[in-house]
Formats: sequence, C-alpha cells, structure tokens
Amino acid sequence: MSEILEKVNPPTLPNAPALGYSQITTCTPGKLIFISGQVAWRPDGSPVPDSLTDQAKIAMENVIHALEAVDATVANITSVRMYIADPSPEDFQTVIPVFQPYFDGIIPTFTALGVTMLAGENLKIEIEVTAVV
Repeated sequence: MSEILEKVNPPTLPNAPALGYSQITTCTPGKLIFISGQVAWRPDGSPVPDSLTDQAKIAMENVIHALEAVDATVANITSVRMYIADPSPEDFQTVIPVFQPYFDGIIPTFTALGVTMLAGENLKIEIEVTAVV
C-alpha cells in the first residue's frame, strides 16, 4: 500500500498523527473508490441504537463491509468525512476514539462536521470514505 498512498504531516501544520489522523494523503493513479455515507442501518433492518458510540461502530463496520466488497481495506482509505447530527463539543471527543481500533494505526485524512440532521430518523452519525486501490 505504501506505493499507492503517502501520508504527509509537515512540521508547519499541527501534529495531526497525535490525534489519530493525517493532514495530507497523496495517491498515485489507481482505482478510486467513493463510498456513500454509512450510517447505523443494518441489512436485517434492526433498529438503530440510541447511543452515538454504538451508531459509530455500526457505521464503521458498514464502511469496512463496503471496502471488502471492492477488495479494499482501511489501508486503502485516502479520506474520511464524519458527520454528527446536532452535536455537542463532547460528541466529537466521544466518537473519535471509537474509530482508532478500526484503523489499526493507519491515519487517514479525517474531517469531522456537525450538521443539523441526517437522512433518517434517529441517525446521529454518518461516515463517508474515499479510497484507492
């Protein structure tokens, strides 16, 4: 994967790796993968949990399933965008650590945004990913 993706964290920018993300990711030509925002919906239609943390775990598992469907892994991720509906400042601090075990030391570029609402009732978090293979 190191031939395709390069993580860049120049000393002229804040220390992003200390927070679990990279400032810049570059990639050489390859097959680009754009994964729609994943939420806490499951194939069996089971109810969305109330907990933001539980929703984040399900959404991230959906991202992993989407990557697997196109023969990719989290190592192929170039960029992550996370949307939290009607967030408090603490919500961001709560969910960021949820993602670290899924990335297993890989530090993609990462943007976290607060939004008014998401596409479905009771949804609190959505994760959108771009990757390359």
